[in-house]
Amino acid sequence: MDAFSAVNADKWSRLHELAHKGKLSGPEADELLALYQATSAHLSLIRSVAPESGLSASLSATLAQARTRFTGARSNPMADLKRFFVLALPAAFYRLAWLTLACGAAFLVIGAAYAIWIGTSPEALRAVASEAAAKQYVEEDFIDYYSENPAASFAGAVWTNNAWISAQAVALGITGVWVPIILFTNAQGVGVAAGIFAAAGKSDVFFSYILPHGLMELTAVFIACAAGLRIFWAMVSPGPRTRLRAVAEEGRSLVTVALGLVLVLFVSGLVEGFITPSPLPVWAKIAIGAAVLACYWTYALVWGRRAYLAGERGDLRREDAGYAEIAA
Repeated sequence: MDAFSAVNADKWSRLHELAHKGKLSGPEADELLALYQATSAHLSLIRSVAPESGLSASLSATLAQARTRFTGARSNPMADLKRFFVLALPAAFYRLAWLTLACGAAFLVIGAAYAIWIGTSPEALRAVASEAAAKQYVEEDFIDYYSENPAASFAGAVWTNNAWISAQAVALGITGVWVPIILFTNAQGVGVAAGIFAAAGKSDVFFSYILPHGLMELTAVFIACAAGLRIFWAMVSPGPRTRLRAVAEEGRSLVTVALGLVLVLFVSGLVEGFITPSPLPVWAKIAIGAAVLACYWTYALVWGRRAYLAGERGDLRREDAGYAEIAA
């Protein structure tokens, strides 16, 4: 064993050096592969004589590191980020565009129905809140909510709360029940609040506080709901794919959406924490909220359509997604 090690030590040392080198030239890559094959043969011989030796363990580790160099090369992190933001994320948003609008339409119908009902029916208003409670809500509680805490901490709290709601919509959307519940309860809450303000003749105050951040914030909730429904529908109607494969593909694609929503809701939280309670004119605050929303839809519809037509769906790349069964 000592003689065998002395004869081949330089080769093993060179293999170890190449396996840990940052960048290999063409000849060095060829040398790495040749040394890997030779050392594999050496290891087989050593194991036939002394399978539990320290030399056997050392060569196994070196071979594993060398194998990683030519079978598991890491991608460039900056290239991965570029692909995520330029291709995967906008394509995933684009795939949900019409379903997002459908969720938004359902939300608006439910919210408007509650607002009209509460705003025009004294009996309904009394069932929701007493006259004193409604007055305090309109004149103090609703407005104070946006300014009673420091802007940074308030923005952080809003961000985490909305991210939690969106995560529930995506994760539990496969049930087919949770998304309608989220849409209905949120539409009901916004509609009741709008109705209380309408009954007091202060709808302008309500919309001046809800629109700057609500335009993007509610759209993010609609996107999350659309993602959850997409997973549910993949289970109900998988098409030519197996049900498990359809759910897996949609799930991977919509994890991309969930990650993107973290950023979208972060921007929305900044608007709600710093813009909504600010002394800016109402038109300026609403214009900022509308600009944020316009940026999102431009990103989703222009960049997203371009990526979608190029074949991107927001899923992992083929080499990362793993093997898939052949389906008719």
